[in-house]
Amino acid sequence: MEKEEKSNQEQEFKGKNLEDVISQAEHVLKLPRNKFTYEVVTEKTKLFGMRGKKIVIRAWPKIEPKEDPVAQSLNKILSFLPLDIDYKIKRKNDVIHIIFEGPDKNLLLRKDGALLMAFQHILNKVSPQKVQADCDFYRERKERRIKEYAQHMANQVHETGKDEILDMMNPYERRIVHITVNQIPGITTESIGDGFLKRIKISSLKNEAA
Repeated sequence: MEKEEKSNQEQEFKGKNLEDVISQAEHVLKLPRNKFTYEVVTEKTKLFGMRGKKIVIRAWPKIEPKEDPVAQSLNKILSFLPLDIDYKIKRKNDVIHIIFEGPDKNLLLRKDGALLMAFQHILNKVSPQKVQADCDFYRERKERRIKEYAQHMANQVHETGKDEILDMMNPYERRIVHITVNQIPGITTESIGDGFLKRIKISSLKNEAA
């Protein structure tokens, strides 16, 4: 557990018992007790006995952590959309994984996950780390489809010797194609075009050598 940083608003309070002292702190700090941290400094007693025992604490407002920029941006976007959607954020290997769920989650997957990918694109603009958005294992299913498509087109190039130009793809989709096809001997790939969406040309190395 990380140590909590102390605020420069730390103050000392004394009273006859702990509840009394905490109530004083609430009144002076103008905060409910769950909004400040305290530590018991000492228990003071009068000489020759326990009579007149005093509790002394130091209390300071909790320093609330700054909201994650990804969560902040996502909450702002969702506040403008009439969607009943929740999400979870997980961090693994320097990648922020956002998993969407909720009654309207299927709307994110319409038109081949267009809205889901739009969320991912926007969040990658505000995050210092890579963001991947997913819903109902969409990424896993899509990756499998792209691999099958790439393998089919690569086999076609191998059989006919003719180049094949694939549909427009985003960087994530193109990366899957390049990795899949370049594992097939004698076949190579090349991205064509400018901008976010590009096509991929699949060619036979025999043609390039000719």
